[in-house]
Amino acid sequence: MEDEMVDLNSGSNSSKKWKVVDTRKRKKSWVQISETDSEKGNHQAKRRKEEYKCSGLQADVPLAVVEEILLNLPAHQVVRVCRLVCHEWKELVDSAAHWRVRCRREGIQPCDASLFYFLTKNRRNLLKNPRAEDQFQGWKIVRNGGDRWVAEGNRKPFPDETVTKCFVTSYGLCLKQQLIDLRKEGYSAAFMDQLQPHIKISDWYAPRCDCGSVYQICVELLDQKKRPISTFDPEPVFFPQWNDQKWCEMTHVFKNYGPGVRFIRFTHGGKDTQFWAGWYGIRVTNSSVEICPAEER
Repeated sequence: MEDEMVDLNSGSNSSKKWKVVDTRKRKKSWVQISETDSEKGNHQAKRRKEEYKCSGLQADVPLAVVEEILLNLPAHQVVRVCRLVCHEWKELVDSAAHWRVRCRREGIQPCDASLFYFLTKNRRNLLKNPRAEDQFQGWKIVRNGGDRWVAEGNRKPFPDETVTKCFVTSYGLCLKQQLIDLRKEGYSAAFMDQLQPHIKISDWYAPRCDCGSVYQICVELLDQKKRPISTFDPEPVFFPQWNDQKWCEMTHVFKNYGPGVRFIRFTHGGKDTQFWAGWYGIRVTNSSVEICPAEER
């Protein structure tokens, strides 16, 4: 057994106290620590090596092959996932050449390849439940006058036969609203500020033939603090009693609205003008908010 005398006193003037310790235990403890540090060091080295390889400094696959793989993946996956892998992949995805090739392969002839391709392929209605198929899911009720909002089948066929339901107002003002978070929908601050794509609004409305009614809409482009940057707020549309209850479309395209747009607030509704109990007010359905290529009118 290898023993050693260890001084337990730190001060030079104090009386000495000694303790016998087993140096084999201390060595064993040191060896365990050394092994742990070694494992940690190997792990860190392995991680650095992986990061080194991911950065493209030690690429196993030529970038030309990587680009061909990216060209065969869906555009939304390339933008939202592949672009974040490493610096070299980001540069490939951000390059105009990449999007020109995509456009050429798919027969698209834009003036700005990357913008046009992304907007064309990613175009969709940003409003949830626009056709009353899920009652009022996704909508915030702002005003619920009279006998309140209801969802029901269309009294008169809609131009698109797949649209069979609508939202119906009552004799008191009824308004509902959705707030669209552009970042959550995949449109970054840089994308909106630098490219300022067109934002197309569409809303369909119709009166009852036997009752007068009024329709109104307000769409706002908002900044990060939800302050209006640009607003579409047309005059209310009035319908007299005994009308042809025809479906009408309200449209608007926001252009050149400037930087800072982060949210879109869509509000619409109306009421009947006869003050009849029940649901004789304006009907709305098939509303949409879309981010569109600038070439589209």
